[in-house]
Formats: sequence, C-alpha cells, structure tokens
Amino acid sequence: MFKQCLLTLLAASIISIAPLAVAQDAPSNNQPSAQENGGGHRGPMDPAQRTQELTKKLNLTSDQQTKVQQILQSESSQMESLRSDSSLSQQDRHSKMMDIHQAGDTQIRALLDPDQQKKWDAMQAKRGQWGHRRGGQNSNSNDQQAPPPQQ
Repeated sequence: MFKQCLLTLLAASIISIAPLAVAQDAPSNNQPSAQENGGGHRGPMDPAQRTQELTKKLNLTSDQQTKVQQILQSESSQMESLRSDSSLSQQDRHSKMMDIHQAGDTQIRALLDPDQQKKWDAMQAKRGQWGHRRGGQNSNSNDQQAPPPQQ
C-alpha cells in the first residue's frame, strides 16, 4: 500500500515537472523562430535577415545592402528604446513606432533605382493591405482594388 502511494506520488511529480523542463528548452517568445522568419513571422526580424530578404526580392547591390542594414539597425535600436520606455502610453508608443518605421521605409526607398522602387512599392502596398485586413491602422492603400502579384 505504501509503495503504491509512493509510486503514484512519484508519477504525479514527474508529470507536473515535465512541462517545465520542456518550456526551458523551447525558444523564448520574444525571439522569432526560424520558421516564423519565413513569410508570416511575428515580431521584428533581425536587421541582417531583413537585409538578406530585401536583397533577394529587390536584387540589392552590396553598397545598397550595407546602407539598408544600417537603416534597419538604427530602426531596430530606436524601437527597442521605445519598448523599454514605460512613460509613454501604449497609443503614443505605437504612434512613434509607426513614425520610425515609416522614416526607415522612406530612407530605404531613396536608395533604390526605379525598377527596385516599383518592387518596393508593390511590397509596401501588399503589407498595407495585410494590415488593413487584420484591422491595423498602417494601411495607406485603402483605394487599391486588388493585391499586387506575389514576387
């Protein structure tokens, strides 16, 4: 009887501890996983990864890659500073983040040649429509009728 109670207690302990051990091995929620960095990632993408993605989609030169990565790194550090600023309301923080993102987008677009700018504009329109469908406020392309073809 005593052994049976001891075994039951031991089994219950193992069952209750197992999820904690698995949770420690899992990637943290504030770092996007490799799978999330594909088409539908959540959270900010690493500036180097984003630069590589843009290089593939826009055929960036090495000089453009360097400048784009610098812009994205600056944007990332500004966003991180805003995230840690607890004095701002959530709405003010969101608004400032959108301003930083918009400024970075404008700087990147200025580096591109006319063909790259067309692709960039299509990417931005597609992103804006995605935000509109999700109920976001970052959609500037409400007047577009159909999404651009995928790259």
